[in-house]
Amino acid sequence: MNDMLMALVQILQPDVFLYLVVGVLLGLIVGTLPGLTATMAVAILTPLTFWLPYQSGLAVLVGVWNSAIFSGGISAILINIPGTPASIASTFDGYPLVRQGKAGLALGINVLYSAIGGLFGSLVFILAAFPLARFALSFGPPEYFALGLFGLSMMVAVSGSSIVKGLIAGFIGLALAMVGLDPMLATPRFSFGSTELLGGISFIPLMIGIFGLGEVFYQMFTGVESESSAETQAGYLVGKKLGRMLVTAGEFIRTLPATLIGSLTGVIIGAIPGSGADIASLLGWEFSRRVSRRKEEFGKGSIEGLAATCAANNACLGGALTTMMSLGIPGDAVTAVLIGSFIMYGVQPGPAMFRDRADFVFTVIGLMVLVNFIFLALGFFFSRFVGGFILLPKPIMWSVIVILSIVGSFSLNNRVFDVWVALGGGILGFLFRRYEFPLGPIILALILGPMVERNFRTALIISHGSPFIFLNRPIALVLIVGTIIALLGPVFMRRKRKERVT
Repeated sequence: MNDMLMALVQILQPDVFLYLVVGVLLGLIVGTLPGLTATMAVAILTPLTFWLPYQSGLAVLVGVWNSAIFSGGISAILINIPGTPASIASTFDGYPLVRQGKAGLALGINVLYSAIGGLFGSLVFILAAFPLARFALSFGPPEYFALGLFGLSMMVAVSGSSIVKGLIAGFIGLALAMVGLDPMLATPRFSFGSTELLGGISFIPLMIGIFGLGEVFYQMFTGVESESSAETQAGYLVGKKLGRMLVTAGEFIRTLPATLIGSLTGVIIGAIPGSGADIASLLGWEFSRRVSRRKEEFGKGSIEGLAATCAANNACLGGALTTMMSLGIPGDAVTAVLIGSFIMYGVQPGPAMFRDRADFVFTVIGLMVLVNFIFLALGFFFSRFVGGFILLPKPIMWSVIVILSIVGSFSLNNRVFDVWVALGGGILGFLFRRYEFPLGPIILALILGPMVERNFRTALIISHGSPFIFLNRPIALVLIVGTIIALLGPVFMRRKRKERVT
């Protein structure tokens, strides 16, 4: 209780609240601009918040993360181009509503139901994180190895259409994670005689490169597209009355089942390692369509469909944060970057954090709840004047991202070498985008690879080299069986699909 009250007092300080508002505003801009992502924003801003008190730094990152996911739906609705991958499903019904002359209603639904989903996810995080962390405190090296292995098995699930490409990306991530000193013997490996590599490859600069510079390089390679009629329409809407933005009482009651389905789907998908808000929003839309009495309206301007996908988007964040903070396994790409942010603040995500740094946990909880009310208040105002941001020239965006990426990479450790790491990550990110390699597996491997290796070797030392220690521990055995199912399940499913086609 003391930790909770202390965290509440800290987040209500004027400077922390101000930083949270700044984070929300930055997230609104980042999410609205097509091509920019929440992951990119959090990766770039993390080192820039290093000099702030951890409460203020967390406020910026939490604000950016939550509002960027929500605001990606603004461009999806107005110009049929998702601002972030999480808003793909918002185009299904959002843009048809605009074509029906209901742009204001569509934007209002995006704001309101994103906040509802975010609060639902935060509630689940509050209820589930502490019990899950207490359970995980009983884990030993065998259980942590099996848990990390299960997380790595999600590489198959997030590999998209090509499992082979996903596995290649995962192995690249594992190779990068092994650079530096051996965790058990402290002997150099894969450092090639460089003293800069003895400490390993810095995670945050690498993520800045992959998601920030990599996206810029890819957009520069594909070229700047000319202004489309949809973009012209968005600019026109800036100076035009959008119509009512608030749903009526009848519409709210009508959308309640879809909102609940989307929120539940978002939390569950978010808690699965390696998934993300894009998967949650698509499944939330599909599940709500299946149970709706108005199936024929979905995809043609259904307020139920839009409400479900908006709720799923932000509810996913609570599920992803539950997995990341209680088990130390990232639920999605943003929480993978946040692990590096927490470590930068001197806190290691995992069950021990709930025991040793409960004040830090309650600070995150308070910020996650408060941020939804802030972007709910600012979202309605911002949505009315957003067309100007959508039409912002891409070269300006590229310049800002490159400058922030370089400054952020250098400021973390004051090393020029980290700038080169970011540049290398940018080239890697560009190649992945260019040849359609998924980014999810490399993130999972970078985060979980060291955890798996360290606990595997520690467990073997405890058992004097006997591998049966992983089979004699019930929790480890269940996780290993789950890993096998996760690896082989998608393969069998695709084979069955091919057989049906033939």
